[in-house]
Amino acid sequence: MGITLKSESDRKEKEVKMSNDEVHIVMFPFLAFGHISPFVQLSNKLFSQTRIRITFLSASSNIPRIRSTLNLNPSIEIVPLHFPNHHDTKSTAELPPHLAENLVHALDLTQTHVRSLLSQLKPHFVFFDFAQNWLPKLASELGIKSVHFSVYSAISDSYITVPSRFASLEDGKTITFQDLMKPPPGYPQSSNLFLNEFEAKDFMFLFKRFGEKLISGYERVMQSLSECSFVLFKSCKEMEGPYLDYIENQFKKPILLTGPLVPLEPSNDVLDEKWSKWLEKFPPKSVILCSFGSETFLNDEQINELATGLELTELPFILVLNFPSNLNAENELERALPKGFLERVRERGFVHTGWLQQQLLLKHKSVGCYVCHGGFSSVIEAMANDCQLVLLPFKGDQFFNSKLIALDLEAGIQVNRRDEDGYFGKCDIVKAVKIVMVEGDKDPGKNIRKRAIYVNK
Repeated sequence: MGITLKSESDRKEKEVKMSNDEVHIVMFPFLAFGHISPFVQLSNKLFSQTRIRITFLSASSNIPRIRSTLNLNPSIEIVPLHFPNHHDTKSTAELPPHLAENLVHALDLTQTHVRSLLSQLKPHFVFFDFAQNWLPKLASELGIKSVHFSVYSAISDSYITVPSRFASLEDGKTITFQDLMKPPPGYPQSSNLFLNEFEAKDFMFLFKRFGEKLISGYERVMQSLSECSFVLFKSCKEMEGPYLDYIENQFKKPILLTGPLVPLEPSNDVLDEKWSKWLEKFPPKSVILCSFGSETFLNDEQINELATGLELTELPFILVLNFPSNLNAENELERALPKGFLERVRERGFVHTGWLQQQLLLKHKSVGCYVCHGGFSSVIEAMANDCQLVLLPFKGDQFFNSKLIALDLEAGIQVNRRDEDGYFGKCDIVKAVKIVMVEGDKDPGKNIRKRAIYVNK
């Protein structure tokens, strides 16, 4: 049989000829659930094809959640990884942000175990994540093709992790945040992309060396992209064409595309009654859903300004706030929310912490606006469900996703921020929401472009 792979170098279909046996793929994501989820979605879609077998690798403590909330096909085998000297290794959701790099080091320690597993499993392909820079060489030695599956948008990889980013620096010069405020040499002329000061400073962590081998995140990604057999993005030409072309030109290897990975199949899950009963009180497309994922934590000032801003919109809303697992979420909510807030908004505001049925809420007829951090999966889900997007990114690729959606695709709006530190106030929240929820209603054509983008994937 054959698997068809679409390469952007010549935009012609290339067929990888296999034997009559099934094609076996090993999925090996990073341990953060924001990384695991796209691997799950891709696994489910590939597994639905005939003669494709999937084996999934992750920490044993992650497996119940992968099965229950991420809905990995039950017929897909999950193999637990062994972490020497890291018996409690789980995911970034279980660690404070400043300790998340420990998981990268923990993965480094699995190399012997992963080699043994791949030798036994003998897959045709292994799909891996940014942290496992050692995987392409290991796979090649075993005769296995390696696929760097980027869970980030192409726009973010094209701006930071490309060879030209360092090529323009003088010998011996270290990179600065001022360098990152400007795109790399040869960047697509059609793009007006640049980083604000607070955004560029956030990316400086990529160049910090840590671990036993003192290797930076930038170096890990560059090695992975340079040595793998293929590079795969969960994107499409219609959304990120110039950035995909730029990456392909930089690395001189095939760029493969999955298209946006959003579950389109009818789900057996039903929205919890507490949500459905509450939402039914409001007209179609009138409710704001405000959520920032399970691993983005706002500080007290940000929570205060955000909550007050939502209150001042005078629109119904669901506000979801999460906190590091070492804190009591209910206590943190009570402490951080503005005084008297819950009493003032009790008829039109719902505050929640913890896991959320995000996809089902975005599908609900009453939800019309999504205020979010700009996670790529989240914005695609919102676009697929015709929700207006208000983008409030806090870290990493979220900044680029927000710029792609708001500036390139004109399918959402970014909350105004102060350049030097990213500060936003309640008035910035109100203004952004009113633009898409009030002014947008006066011009129905504002949504046409984002619907076309998704349909043309």
